[in-house]
Amino acid sequence: SYRLESYFFLLDPWRHCTHIDTFNTWIKIAFCMGKEKRWKAIKYLENYYGFKKDEESFIWKSNSPMTKKIKEMQEFLGLEVTGKPDSGTLDLVQKRPDVNVAIKKAFSVWSSVTPLKFITKDRGDADIMISFAAGGNSHSDFLPFDGPGGSVAHAYAPGKDLGGDAHFDKDETWTKSTEGTNLFYMAAHEFGHSLGLFHSKDPNALMYPVYRKFDPSVFPLHQDDIKGIQYLHGNSHESAEIKDPTESKEPALPNTCSPDLTFDAVTTFRGEIMFFKDKQVIREVDFHLVSSFWPWLPSGVDAAYEIPEKDETHLFEGNEFWVVRGDTILPGYPKKLYILGFSKDFAKIDAAFYNRKKGENILLHRGQILEVKFYNQRNESMERKPRLIKDAFPGINGKVDAVFQHENFLYFFHRRKQFEFDFDKKRVTRLLKTNFWFPC
Repeated sequence: SYRLESYFFLLDPWRHCTHIDTFNTWIKIAFCMGKEKRWKAIKYLENYYGFKKDEESFIWKSNSPMTKKIKEMQEFLGLEVTGKPDSGTLDLVQKRPDVNVAIKKAFSVWSSVTPLKFITKDRGDADIMISFAAGGNSHSDFLPFDGPGGSVAHAYAPGKDLGGDAHFDKDETWTKSTEGTNLFYMAAHEFGHSLGLFHSKDPNALMYPVYRKFDPSVFPLHQDDIKGIQYLHGNSHESAEIKDPTESKEPALPNTCSPDLTFDAVTTFRGEIMFFKDKQVIREVDFHLVSSFWPWLPSGVDAAYEIPEKDETHLFEGNEFWVVRGDTILPGYPKKLYILGFSKDFAKIDAAFYNRKKGENILLHRGQILEVKFYNQRNESMERKPRLIKDAFPGINGKVDAVFQHENFLYFFHRRKQFEFDFDKKRVTRLLKTNFWFPC
């Protein structure tokens, strides 16, 4: 099931009321609209604005429930709040249901080649919640949009909470043609993520990570997309059983208050601290699959750090690394670790952090500290010979599982403990439990 949240041009309730000042005269909806128009108006406000119909609700006056709901809608849409179906409001609500058509068409792309069936829900929760949000609005996640251009949409892999949801930038010029950004095309791409697909390396595939122009009248799904979706959900001739996306064979969620808690990597990310454990990423007390935020990233993260001034996050897994901005991978990544000066058979690093005071990218491996210089997306190299961790950070001995910087401190994790290292004093100031950051 899916639900399209907070959209407004699906119905056309006030087409014949533009000449009536309904605010100053108590005129019933039935008079200006007729029975069908009245039903549509009531149904629209019921579905999207929680309107409860009763006898008094049908009267237009300053304090009537109907007027209040119109004001609520106008405020949400950024219109002048009058409580009346004025011309500005009519210009919006009279638009044809292009959004609904594009969304349904996007779902049909996937249902045509799988046994999946999609059902629209007018209210309540759904497996795929669809919303449009303007730049600066975090819309229930921590990946706000950036206005026209840039990031236009993102979606989360199947799972609980945000899992499966698709968000679109309200500031984009959405169209049904090749001009602007075609809503159908982007929705079909994002719903691919909602159904569990990663990005494709094939430039002709719908799931290729770069938006491209296409003929909207002819849209054959590429074979790479078909193979991927049918691998996950079967082909259209198989049983139409739809599994609950929350049912999986994933390992049990980590107990953040367990004395045996350990982490694979830790980093800050846009003001939050993110803890990586197996396939999970933990934000304070919320758990999400890593693939919910970065669908193209293999399960598990060995090391991670953020460069706040660039709004970049560096992620390491196995012998590869990625540089991302928000949920978008930068061009040219992933890259192999050997381009930094490691041998080609180098398997993985243990931990990494960004020294904000000196602007240094620091990688840790087997008791050694390695400084790496990222000149740009094409030119990276090891800056100097490896040093011992215990020499650079007195008191930090042995293997480091994860590390991150918070304010003027570094926090080194080793098994069930973490060491707080003061940059200024150049010594360990506290020995803490791994779950120090959680309300246990």
